[in-house]
Amino acid sequence: MIFLVLLLVLLAEKFSGLRQRVQRDGFFLGELHRLEARPGLAREPWLVLGIGVALPALLLAFVLYALQPVAYGLLALPVHLLVLIYSLGRGDITVGLGPFRDAWRREDTQAAVHVAERDMGVLADNGGSLLQRVQGHLLWEAYQSFFAVIFWYAALGPVAALVYRLVALVAEQSRHPAIALRAQQLRHALDWLPVRLLAASFALVGNFVAVSRVMLHEVLSWEITAAALIDRVGRVAGDVPAPVVGQVGVETLDSLWQMVVRAGVLWYAVLAVCSVLA
Repeated sequence: MIFLVLLLVLLAEKFSGLRQRVQRDGFFLGELHRLEARPGLAREPWLVLGIGVALPALLLAFVLYALQPVAYGLLALPVHLLVLIYSLGRGDITVGLGPFRDAWRREDTQAAVHVAERDMGVLADNGGSLLQRVQGHLLWEAYQSFFAVIFWYAALGPVAALVYRLVALVAEQSRHPAIALRAQQLRHALDWLPVRLLAASFALVGNFVAVSRVMLHEVLSWEITAAALIDRVGRVAGDVPAPVVGQVGVETLDSLWQMVVRAGVLWYAVLAVCSVLA
């Protein structure tokens, strides 16, 4: 069922707007902010995470357990699909890059700085560092929006995928510093393995030797963040040249995206083989 759901997700992404209709975070974030507003709970950030994240995960696990014996488990299929679509990242990466690409192609650095901050939250002091940070943003968003979710879904099912997305939402949207910090720590732990698998995938579809040099020093490091690792590995795997303004700079974004797509095809191929052998 896992590989079938992954194929259905691709079809839904390509031919429907189901993702925009499913990914509604208002209720979850409202409940999170209400929990944070309670003085007793706010002093126990792990308890807030337990209520806000573990409780929905347990409810989903109960629903799946109840549906599994019905109709040979076919009723669980739409639940898997909806949960996985909800667990994917928010927004469209390529669409979000559009205004920046246009400004960079025109060599309008000032406009590029403005749209990068507005659309992606990326800040930089100059054009060279701006393009590098946008490249890192592209790689990070591709990882956290798709690859991390797919990994946890394939490994442990829809409950794990949902937990990853809820933890990410708490880490990004929490108004309480202590709760946000605990969620970031938990997300760091959840990212440790899948980000290294994606880095290894970049080595297979990109510059293997260059990635091997980077991974040799960082493969077991706990301190480096997932965003920093995937930025560093992705740019060396894609043989990204020094940043320049204009069409050549835009082409580096295209080459990185093509590498991400190749890595995605590799993951699906591996999962297909595992499904056949299982």
